This record gives sequence, structure tokens and C-alpha cells, in this order.
Amino acid sequence: MSYQSQVQAAAAAVNGKPGWESISAESVARMRLQNRFQSGLDIARYTAAIMRRDMAAYDADPAAYTQSLGCWHGFIGQQKLISIKKHFGTTDKRYLYLSGWMIAALRSEFGPLPDQSMHEKTSVPALIEELYTFLRQADARELGGLFRDLDAARAAGDAVKAKAIEHQIDNFQTHVVPIIADIDAGFGNAEATYLLAKKMIEAGACALQIENQVSDEKQCGHQDGKVTVPHEDFVAKIRAIRYAFLELGVEDGIIVARTDSLGAGLTKQIAFSREPGDIGDQYNSFLDCDEIDVGQVGNGDVVISRNGKLLRPKRLASNLFQFRAGSGEDRCVLDCINSLQNGADLLWIETEKPHIGQIAGMVNRIREVIPTAKLVYNNSPSFNWTLNFRQQVFDAWVAAGKDVSAYDRARLMSVDYDGSDLAAEADERIRTFQRDAAREAGIFHHLITLPTYHTAALSTDNLAKEYFGDAGMLGYVKNVQRAEIRQGIACVKHQNMSGSDIGDDHKEYFAGEAALKAGGVHNTMNQFAA
Repeated sequence: MSYQSQVQAAAAAVNGKPGWESISAESVARMRLQNRFQSGLDIARYTAAIMRRDMAAYDADPAAYTQSLGCWHGFIGQQKLISIKKHFGTTDKRYLYLSGWMIAALRSEFGPLPDQSMHEKTSVPALIEELYTFLRQADARELGGLFRDLDAARAAGDAVKAKAIEHQIDNFQTHVVPIIADIDAGFGNAEATYLLAKKMIEAGACALQIENQVSDEKQCGHQDGKVTVPHEDFVAKIRAIRYAFLELGVEDGIIVARTDSLGAGLTKQIAFSREPGDIGDQYNSFLDCDEIDVGQVGNGDVVISRNGKLLRPKRLASNLFQFRAGSGEDRCVLDCINSLQNGADLLWIETEKPHIGQIAGMVNRIREVIPTAKLVYNNSPSFNWTLNFRQQVFDAWVAAGKDVSAYDRARLMSVDYDGSDLAAEADERIRTFQRDAAREAGIFHHLITLPTYHTAALSTDNLAKEYFGDAGMLGYVKNVQRAEIRQGIACVKHQNMSGSDIGDDHKEYFAGEAALKAGGVHNTMNQFAA
């Protein structure tokens, strides 16, 4: 609906109502445009459709991959999308990622926690709602600026400029983008997963990522001690999430099934098997077992029968059972195929290093069964990207017969190698990693889980070093404020960013000439007008 159509629709709602003569239809239209999404479910339905279109586009051309950064606060997410629009003119194929790790570390009332599902489950939908509140405010702020420009053009009698601004309003692209939200291992049984999924969807999430770890022993994907659950248990949670989407009318909702099997060597349960070769039997086939006879069964032993043999799975004092060493990739492939066959839309394979060949090897096996399989992949800060890629280049050079005598593989992280040919090739591989992995390893969505956690720490360290050192106030002015001005960072006008101009507009709508507005001549933000 065009701007003028919005004004006409508002006029139809306002005109003729006794006592409403002072209500401006155009002001109503503006407020409606600034508040396009009336609920989180509106957002979830809108963004789910975006993701479905993007998934189809990727299937047609792997160069059309998508990206996101993890954000731990609404303001961080807002600034990210404002920056994307400023630099690229569009938010297409850019999402937000909500990391359970960052909620645990930064948003729990218990204080900083490890990524072990100990934080309040309600903090997850609360952050989704917060992120979308800030993105909607970004819409209101940018549109408010266009409305002010429109009023100024009209006051100047410049009809051509006014028409051009109306065209910008009509073609305004919202800052609201899809969020892929981390539901960890579901925070309990399938019913608990369903209840939390509903809250997350109602807050606006169109894509939920769930992992196949046991919920009460959940660990960060890059830590040790991970314990997986049998496929039937995981599928029950996938099914619970699908029911939550369908109940709430988000029929395009996306489920991302994550497997931690590559790094998980333990299971809490032996899977129930009805017949040889079923999914439970396949899960159990990876257990590390000793073949025994009946006479060797000891007190409290758990034994299983497979292929006519009596097997005793190796059990730890923690009552956990071990998988065979080296079975991780096979388990990952089976996990992924089974998840897609039972309602998941996208896959997530948590790896121990960013290696395209390793990822592609698993994805190609999955695609032999499900050709459209595609991944969400964690470009994790837990990887030492510099060291990993320098080692990959070193190994490739050795395999190619190239002279590597100038390099010590064990100390390739050293600054001594920063200007070397090997380092340059490694950096180029890092630069093109997302593009190459999208093409070669089936990665539809690239995300970094914790980037803004690290950037906040780095920028704060730099400011503290300067401000509390010899630079004093220049440390802030030169490296923060002046940089904001030079780079056109919108929040240099922090009063405007916080909504003061939006509030002034509303005051004028509500009180007319009697409005006491904050943006007058004495507002110090006017110093940044130039």
C-alpha cells in the first residue's frame, strides 16, 4: 500500500467521528507505517517466508548463501542492521543469530554462566522480543526522518523532491529480518521443548535450532563431555517444535537440526530397537562393546544382542555408554539423514575445525539420500582461524611437494609469519571460506555465534587503554566520537537513536503547538548536524 493510500485509509477511519476532528489522518498513517508489525507472530510469519524464498534461491544457485552475526542485546542487533543498510543498501540474505552461549554468558540473572543450559529458559524468548523491539524502532527512526524531510520539501514548495521522498517511503525496506534462535537441547523433555518453542515463536522467531545432546548434560559444542540422545528422542523434540509452529499458524517455520555427534563420544541411553536395522539398532551399532558369553555377565551388567552375538557396552562410572572411537562422522551422517526424514528443514554439524573438505565429505554422503540437504554452519570464534588455515596451507604445500623448510608447523601462529606467502594464502582462504563452503559443502547459512561478545571486549579494552592512559579524553574523541562522525555512524546522535525525535513527533501529534519538544535549538545533538 502506497503512502497516499495509507493516508486515505487512515482518513476513512478518522473522518466523521465526533470529537476526532483534531486527529490527523496523515499522522495516523505515519504511526501505522512506523509500526508495521503488530505482534511477534506477524514477524515470525513474515520472516519465515523470507527464509523459505532464500532456501529456494540457494538450491538454484549456491552463490546465494545467507549470513548472520550473533547479537546479545537489542541495540547490538539494531546497529548491525542499520550498518548493513548503510553499506549495502539492502538487508537481503542477512539474518540475526541468537546464541544460547551468549545468553548464558551475558543475560542470565545468575550472572555469567557456561553454555550448559543453566540459564533461565525465559531469557531466550525475552531476547528475541528485545531484538525485534529494537529493529522495529530502527524502522520508526528511519521513517521518521523521511517524514521530516517530506514536511520540509512541502514547506519549501518543492513538489518534485516531495514526490521523490514519498517514493522512498513507499519502497522502504524494514530492518526486521529472520532470527535463527538457539533452543539448546530443548530445556527438558519434548513437552518442555514445545512450551519454550511456542514462547520463542510468539516473540518472533521463525527458525529454531535444536541439538541432539541430552538436555540435562548439555555442553557447548566446542567443549568436551558431550552426550547425545537416541534418534527417537531427538525426533520427538523436532516434532514438538513443528506442532508449536503449526499451532501458532507459522506454517513455514524452519527447524534447524544440529548434531554434536562428531565431538560427542558418549550416550546416556541404549536406544530401543524393535527389529534389526531399525534406527535404534543403527544407533546401538556405534556403541563400543565387548563380545561376551552368558557366563561372563557380571552383577549389574547391561548387555545387548546383535547379529546373534551377546555384547556388553562399555559403561563409565557416570552410567554413560561409550561410542567407538572414530565413529563420529558416520553418526553425524545418520543423524542428519534421520532428522531431515523426520521434519527438520536445515542441518547444523558442529565441527572441531573449519575445514571445507571435512564438511563436504559428510554433506555429500547425506545428499546421496536427500539431494536438497543444506547446512547452517557456525564460523565459530572457538576455532583459531589463523592457525587452522595456516596449517591447512602448510599441509597442502607438503602434499604438492612445495618447499616448506622456512616454516615450523607447530608455531605457525607466530607473528614472525604474518608477512609470509603462506600467511597470505591462508588469509585468502579465510576470506573466501564462506563462498567456497557454500559452493562445495552445502552451506546455506553462515553465522558467527559470538562475534559481538568479542568486539565489545576488544573495543572496551582499546578505549580503557587510551582514556585511562596518557591520551585521556583524546582516547575517546579520536578513536570513538571522531571515528563515528567520519564513518557516518548513526548513534553519534545518541539522543536521536534512543528515540527522542520519535517522541517529539508524537508530542506534536498529541499536543500540537503546545508540545514541549526536546529537539530544539539548545539540544547539543545539533552540534553534529554538519
